[in-house]
Amino acid sequence: MTQRGMTLVYTGHGKGKTTAALGLALRAAGRGKKVLILQFIKSPSRTYGEKLMFDKMGIEMIQTGIGFTWTKTPEEHREALKESWILAKEKLLSPDYDMLVLDEINNALSIDKFPIDDVLPLDEVVASILNRPPAMHVVLTGRNARKEITDIADLVTEMQSVKHYYDEGVSAIKGIEF
Repeated sequence: MTQRGMTLVYTGHGKGKTTAALGLALRAAGRGKKVLILQFIKSPSRTYGEKLMFDKMGIEMIQTGIGFTWTKTPEEHREALKESWILAKEKLLSPDYDMLVLDEINNALSIDKFPIDDVLPLDEVVASILNRPPAMHVVLTGRNARKEITDIADLVTEMQSVKHYYDEGVSAIKGIEF
Protein backbone atom coordinates (compact mmCIF):
# COMPACT_ATOMS: atom_id res chain seq x y z
CA MET A 1 0.00 0.00 0.00
CA THR A 2 1.35 3.41 -0.94
CA GLN A 3 1.53 5.91 1.90
CA ARG A 4 -0.61 9.03 1.52
CA GLY A 5 1.36 12.17 0.77
CA MET A 6 1.43 14.76 3.53
CA THR A 7 1.03 18.51 3.25
CA LEU A 8 3.44 20.22 5.65
CA VAL A 9 3.48 23.96 6.35
CA TYR A 10 6.28 25.86 8.07
CA THR A 11 5.25 29.45 8.79
CA GLY A 12 5.63 32.19 11.38
CA HIS A 13 8.05 35.05 11.99
CA GLY A 14 10.83 32.98 13.51
CA LYS A 15 13.88 31.63 11.72
CA GLY A 16 13.98 28.06 10.45
CA LYS A 17 11.14 27.60 7.95
CA THR A 18 13.28 26.99 4.88
CA THR A 19 15.88 25.19 6.99
CA ALA A 20 13.23 22.71 8.17
CA ALA A 21 12.01 22.13 4.61
CA LEU A 22 15.54 21.61 3.31
CA GLY A 23 16.13 19.09 6.08
CA LEU A 24 13.06 17.17 4.95
CA ALA A 25 14.32 17.28 1.37
CA LEU A 26 17.66 15.82 2.47
CA ARG A 27 15.94 13.11 4.48
CA ALA A 28 13.65 12.17 1.58
CA ALA A 29 16.53 12.13 -0.93
CA GLY A 30 18.52 9.98 1.48
CA ARG A 31 15.68 7.44 1.29
CA GLY A 32 15.84 7.42 -2.49
CA LYS A 33 12.88 9.75 -3.00
CA LYS A 34 12.77 12.12 -5.96
CA VAL A 35 12.69 15.67 -4.59
CA LEU A 36 12.19 19.07 -6.22
CA ILE A 37 12.60 22.37 -4.40
CA LEU A 38 11.09 25.47 -6.01
CA GLN A 39 12.08 28.76 -4.41
CA PHE A 40 9.47 31.44 -5.11
CA ILE A 41 11.36 34.52 -3.87
CA LYS A 42 15.06 33.69 -4.20
CA SER A 43 16.64 34.65 -7.51
CA PRO A 44 18.98 32.51 -9.61
CA SER A 45 21.14 35.62 -10.05
CA ARG A 46 22.36 35.31 -6.43
CA THR A 47 24.40 32.54 -4.84
CA TYR A 48 22.89 30.53 -1.98
CA GLY A 49 24.66 27.81 0.01
CA GLU A 50 21.75 25.39 -0.23
CA LYS A 51 21.71 25.61 -4.02
CA LEU A 52 25.46 25.00 -4.22
CA MET A 53 25.19 21.91 -2.02
CA PHE A 54 22.04 20.47 -3.57
CA ASP A 55 23.64 20.79 -7.02
CA LYS A 56 26.60 18.74 -5.74
CA MET A 57 24.22 16.17 -4.26
CA GLY A 58 21.99 15.91 -7.32
CA ILE A 59 18.88 17.27 -5.59
CA GLU A 60 16.91 19.46 -8.00
CA MET A 61 16.42 23.06 -6.86
CA ILE A 62 15.01 25.80 -9.05
CA GLN A 63 15.00 29.44 -8.00
CA THR A 64 12.12 31.15 -9.77
CA GLY A 65 12.01 34.47 -7.96
CA ILE A 66 13.60 37.84 -8.53
CA GLY A 67 14.27 38.80 -4.91
CA PHE A 68 12.42 40.77 -2.27
CA THR A 69 9.38 42.79 -3.33
CA TRP A 70 11.18 46.10 -2.82
CA THR A 71 14.02 45.16 -5.22
CA LYS A 72 12.06 45.24 -8.50
CA THR A 73 8.87 46.73 -9.91
CA PRO A 74 5.46 45.17 -9.18
CA GLU A 75 5.17 44.24 -12.87
CA GLU A 76 8.48 42.33 -12.73
CA HIS A 77 7.39 40.49 -9.59
CA ARG A 78 3.99 39.68 -11.04
CA GLU A 79 5.59 38.18 -14.16
CA ALA A 80 8.03 36.13 -12.04
CA LEU A 81 5.19 34.88 -9.82
CA LYS A 82 3.13 33.98 -12.87
CA GLU A 83 5.99 31.92 -14.33
CA SER A 84 6.76 30.40 -10.91
CA TRP A 85 3.16 29.28 -10.50
CA ILE A 86 2.96 27.80 -14.00
CA LEU A 87 6.03 25.68 -13.22
CA ALA A 88 4.86 24.78 -9.70
CA LYS A 89 1.42 23.71 -10.91
CA GLU A 90 2.97 21.51 -13.60
CA LYS A 91 5.24 19.86 -11.01
CA LEU A 92 2.43 19.46 -8.47
CA LEU A 93 0.41 17.49 -10.98
CA SER A 94 3.39 15.42 -12.18
CA PRO A 95 3.88 11.82 -11.02
CA ASP A 96 7.66 12.34 -11.26
CA TYR A 97 8.25 13.57 -7.69
CA ASP A 98 7.86 12.09 -4.24
CA MET A 99 8.35 15.45 -2.50
CA LEU A 100 7.83 18.98 -3.74
CA VAL A 101 9.02 21.89 -1.61
CA LEU A 102 7.39 25.23 -2.42
CA ASP A 103 9.79 27.47 -0.55
CA GLU A 104 8.46 30.92 0.39
CA ILE A 105 5.18 30.38 -1.44
CA ASN A 106 3.38 31.60 1.70
CA ASN A 107 5.28 34.91 1.44
CA ALA A 108 4.26 35.17 -2.20
CA LEU A 109 0.61 34.40 -1.45
CA SER A 110 0.53 37.09 1.24
CA ILE A 111 1.88 39.95 -0.91
CA ASP A 112 -0.43 42.93 -0.52
CA LYS A 113 1.69 45.71 -2.07
CA PHE A 114 0.33 44.84 -5.53
CA PRO A 115 -2.30 42.43 -6.87
CA ILE A 116 -1.20 38.80 -7.25
CA ASP A 117 -4.37 36.70 -7.27
CA ASP A 118 -4.57 36.72 -11.07
CA VAL A 119 -0.98 35.39 -11.44
CA LEU A 120 -0.82 33.23 -8.28
CA PRO A 121 -4.45 32.33 -7.56
CA LEU A 122 -4.90 30.97 -4.05
CA ASP A 123 -7.83 28.77 -5.12
CA GLU A 124 -5.64 27.16 -7.83
CA VAL A 125 -2.83 26.58 -5.34
CA VAL A 126 -5.23 24.84 -2.95
CA ALA A 127 -6.86 22.80 -5.74
CA SER A 128 -3.48 21.73 -7.14
CA ILE A 129 -2.27 20.60 -3.73
CA LEU A 130 -5.48 18.63 -3.18
CA ASN A 131 -5.31 17.07 -6.67
CA ARG A 132 -1.61 16.14 -6.67
CA PRO A 133 -0.54 12.50 -7.00
CA PRO A 134 -1.73 10.71 -3.83
CA ALA A 135 1.73 9.75 -2.52
CA MET A 136 3.44 13.12 -3.11
CA HIS A 137 4.51 15.08 -0.04
CA VAL A 138 4.20 18.88 -0.40
CA VAL A 139 6.06 21.29 1.85
CA LEU A 140 5.11 24.98 1.90
CA THR A 141 7.23 27.57 3.68
CA GLY A 142 7.10 31.26 4.41
CA ARG A 143 5.55 33.77 6.73
CA ASN A 144 1.87 34.55 6.86
CA ALA A 145 0.49 31.22 5.65
CA ARG A 146 -3.06 31.78 4.47
CA LYS A 147 -5.87 30.04 6.37
CA GLU A 148 -6.89 28.22 3.20
CA ILE A 149 -3.42 26.63 3.15
CA THR A 150 -3.27 25.73 6.85
CA ASP A 151 -6.78 24.27 6.65
CA ILE A 152 -5.69 21.64 4.08
CA ALA A 153 -2.34 20.88 5.77
CA ASP A 154 -1.59 17.73 7.72
CA LEU A 155 1.08 19.52 9.74
CA VAL A 156 1.47 23.22 10.51
CA THR A 157 4.45 24.46 12.46
CA GLU A 158 4.70 28.11 13.38
CA MET A 159 8.23 29.33 13.99
CA GLN A 160 8.39 31.90 16.77
CA SER A 161 11.34 34.18 17.34
CA VAL A 162 12.44 34.37 20.95
CA LYS A 163 15.77 36.07 20.28
CA HIS A 164 17.56 36.97 17.05
CA TYR A 165 20.93 38.57 16.36
CA TYR A 166 19.28 40.78 13.70
CA ASP A 167 17.85 42.73 16.65
CA GLU A 168 21.44 43.57 17.67
CA GLY A 169 22.31 44.83 14.19
CA VAL A 170 24.01 41.65 12.93
CA SER A 171 23.29 41.25 9.22
CA ALA A 172 22.71 38.03 7.28
CA ILE A 173 25.52 35.51 7.78
CA LYS A 174 26.90 33.48 4.88
CA GLY A 175 26.31 29.81 5.64
CA ILE A 176 23.39 30.53 7.98
CA GLU A 177 20.99 32.81 6.08
CA PHE A 178 22.28 32.21 2.58
